[in-house]
Amino acid sequence: MVNWNFDYVIPSLLMLVVIMGFYFALPRLPIRMNKLFLAILVNEAIVILSDIISSWADNNYQTIAAPILVLLNAVFFISFAARMYLYYCFTAALLRVDTYAKRIHTVIIALPILFLQLLVLIGFVHGTIFYIDDTGYHRGPFHGLIYVVSFFYVIYSFFIMFKLRDRIRRKRERYGIFFFNIIIFVGLIFRYALPKMLLFDTFCMMSDMVIYLVFANPEGFLERRSYTFNSKALRSYVEENLGKGGFKMLAFILNDYHDMREIYGGVQMDQGISLISAHLIKCYPKCLNFYYNNGRFIILGDNRTEFEVIHEELRNRFKLPWRAFNAELYLDACYALLDCNKNYKSVDEVFNTLNLLLEKTESIGDDYNILTDEEIHQDYEDRLEVKKALEYAVDNDKVEVFLQPFMDSKTRKVIGAEALSRIRDSAGKIIPPGEFIPIAEMNGRINQLGEQVFEKVCRFISENDIETMGLEFINVNLSPIQFMRADLVDRFTSIINKYDVNPELIHLEITEVFMIDELLMERQINILQSSGFKFVLDDYGKGYSNLSRMKRSPFVNIKLDMEVVWDYCNEPDVFIPMMVKAFKEMDLGITAEGIETEQMADAMTDIGVDYLQGMLFSPPIPEDEFVKKYSSK
Repeated sequence: MVNWNFDYVIPSLLMLVVIMGFYFALPRLPIRMNKLFLAILVNEAIVILSDIISSWADNNYQTIAAPILVLLNAVFFISFAARMYLYYCFTAALLRVDTYAKRIHTVIIALPILFLQLLVLIGFVHGTIFYIDDTGYHRGPFHGLIYVVSFFYVIYSFFIMFKLRDRIRRKRERYGIFFFNIIIFVGLIFRYALPKMLLFDTFCMMSDMVIYLVFANPEGFLERRSYTFNSKALRSYVEENLGKGGFKMLAFILNDYHDMREIYGGVQMDQGISLISAHLIKCYPKCLNFYYNNGRFIILGDNRTEFEVIHEELRNRFKLPWRAFNAELYLDACYALLDCNKNYKSVDEVFNTLNLLLEKTESIGDDYNILTDEEIHQDYEDRLEVKKALEYAVDNDKVEVFLQPFMDSKTRKVIGAEALSRIRDSAGKIIPPGEFIPIAEMNGRINQLGEQVFEKVCRFISENDIETMGLEFINVNLSPIQFMRADLVDRFTSIINKYDVNPELIHLEITEVFMIDELLMERQINILQSSGFKFVLDDYGKGYSNLSRMKRSPFVNIKLDMEVVWDYCNEPDVFIPMMVKAFKEMDLGITAEGIETEQMADAMTDIGVDYLQGMLFSPPIPEDEFVKKYSSK
């Protein structure tokens, strides 16, 4: 007879109760990983309870009928074997092993557990794994297979971990998947060496704790302000279900979200987000509700979901205020529908289309209609082509520099130029910068693109006698993302030194967007100014700057935005001349953009503008054409 030690298994059961309490208290995303963890917890409860009960019964075999002892031990061994298989399945889920596409492989991997459980069932009659006789519980002739199968699943888990290691990119998750498997492996060794101690349940609970903390904690998939699912949860769900069953997403975005945060304040807007999320959870419990950041929400449902009805209900609800902290928030939204029943090739394609839909629906500002992915599909294809062209141009140093002249307003002779980036599509056609610059800023290529333009301008200056062309400076645009780089001055200075160019010949253009963060702007400008660069403020009139801030800012030139120029030329007023006069008194040069007619040029000259730029004089042209056109002048 075997006497079992219960000193470790009872605390393990208490640990399990704590984990299950926290796990069931929060909403859970219905994905494979969470379903498997739920199965692990339920099976763990069965294993521990059956371990305690069967061991107690085995210790008291004289008073318990043999069939009951057999049944209790059979339940334990079946659930014990299932435990090891579930840990393997969880590892496979983390590594995104596609069990649907590789069903034969899945069946083969399941054969050991099926064979072992069959032996347990046969043991009711023949005592293969264990048997009960007049002296109590005994190991059967095939008892060792329990360890063989268990070690097989752990070792195979390590094998696929090594083979598919690139699928887990975050170190925390890599360590997590390794440690919960190594804990199980060590626990099996202890169980084999000390079978009477019931230690293995404790090791399994340690492993479950690692899984919970690293992978399965529901809070990792929840937006903390609203307890709807977050963008990480949305990507996880789409990754798992794309192509395996139809689902659709009704997305809506709060109009002017960032302006609303300024108006109502961050605390009240966060409360508003929570109220909207709570409304979605309450009214659409059969759907999955996500908060996708920056005032964007997703309602995900199957093909039976009546999204038109949901859309109309939400429209009516947004006509009413959202009350937060005794304040009323008046918000409105625009809507888009993405149908994942269609043949989307990848998860990235789904999310790129979703983001494009939300961008477009926000720009349209229509809450009555739902923008669909059918309407946006060609836009997505075009954007994908632009993205490919951008990546090719940046990676192969194919970004071209076009130059557009600045003309002296009085002499109408060229005095400077602006360098503008251009790329080409696969057919060699120029892609407008308005199409590729936003993509470059989103995917991080803007730094490489901007640096290539800067270097090619330096090369152009070093290889040409720009004085004979009448050029006193060349403007180079800086994107907001470039401007924030801490090493920008080092990179630009190294390029300047490489081509032996005087930095005063290059004027760096920044837009009024930079003026919002004055501390960042002043710090970067001071650093670059100390290296000899000069600054120009672009697109004046579109942003937030004012004359007092202009007075404090170290610009050498202010470029009036095209719309400001056109508005004045169409309807002259006193404001623009007074503003130009104020700039002149501050010793700032003035450039007027968008000059298309002689009348516009004369009007700007009359109010004191120094430089003129626009199609009247020249469109942006390649460097070689610019040299030919202006070298003789």
